[in-house]
Amino acid sequence: MQEMIMSRSDYSGKGKTSGRGGGNSRKRSSARGNAPFKKENPNSPAGRQNKVSSHKKKSAGNSQKSNDGIRLNKYIANSGICSRREADTYIATGLVTVNGKIVNEMGYKVQLSDDVRFDGRRINPEPKTYVLLNKPKSVSSTTSESKGLTVMDLVANAPAQKLKPVGRLGRNATGLLLFTNDDELMNKLHKKGMPRLFHIELDKNLKGEDLQKIREGLTIEGKEVTVEEISFVNNATHKELGLKIKNMGNSIIRDIFESLGYQVVRVDCVTLAHLTKKDLPRGRWRTLTNEEIQLFSML
Repeated sequence: MQEMIMSRSDYSGKGKTSGRGGGNSRKRSSARGNAPFKKENPNSPAGRQNKVSSHKKKSAGNSQKSNDGIRLNKYIANSGICSRREADTYIATGLVTVNGKIVNEMGYKVQLSDDVRFDGRRINPEPKTYVLLNKPKSVSSTTSESKGLTVMDLVANAPAQKLKPVGRLGRNATGLLLFTNDDELMNKLHKKGMPRLFHIELDKNLKGEDLQKIREGLTIEGKEVTVEEISFVNNATHKELGLKIKNMGNSIIRDIFESLGYQVVRVDCVTLAHLTKKDLPRGRWRTLTNEEIQLFSML
């Protein structure tokens, strides 16, 4: 197998701040709408009253937003299935389900988070969106809201509401993570896998014979585990490795090395398929270009 040519600089993860990163912010100007103003003392009677009033308005606005939803026929039409009038016919004939239940009610409203299916196929009224995040440490890659700070918080301002991470990284792992609302691509990548290159640091030097065992494939808890490539990082100790693998799980790397008696100190995903960290600082995200999206069809 041809070895990967690597150096420590390949894994620096340092990129210049780019305007393409969706998390980047612009400086405020003093133009109309951004002009400086004197802040009111929140402890004054007027300040306390305004604070209470503002809170009530915000709460009322959030409540109204969560209760409004989208009319089901519009949701279907926005998904590109048919017109609204045709959608009413399909709804009446029982071809549409919401969260697993057939809905026949005209004017029924749904939320973007609902599971809406037409003739058994899940549909999405949002345009297909693809976002790349450079995940920082101590952030969970789960979509659960009870796990503290998650990657979903970091991409909350992305131009789609139904994004999901493709694969996972451990809480203390760093590096590239892809998000999309394209169910077809997501299912393809979970089924076939996606090459991910990791920079790994161990608690001690990896023995040459253990490196060869990983190259040849391991059996862990009755399952065969194979990697695409593995090699030592140039100009570094044998604690540092480059490992390319298609498995999309977040514990597979630790499983590989712990089965051979090593502890993983650091994990950083430096490339994801054809995507790299270039111009993407840690903690920032950006949307993919059309060319980058098209390259996924070659996987």
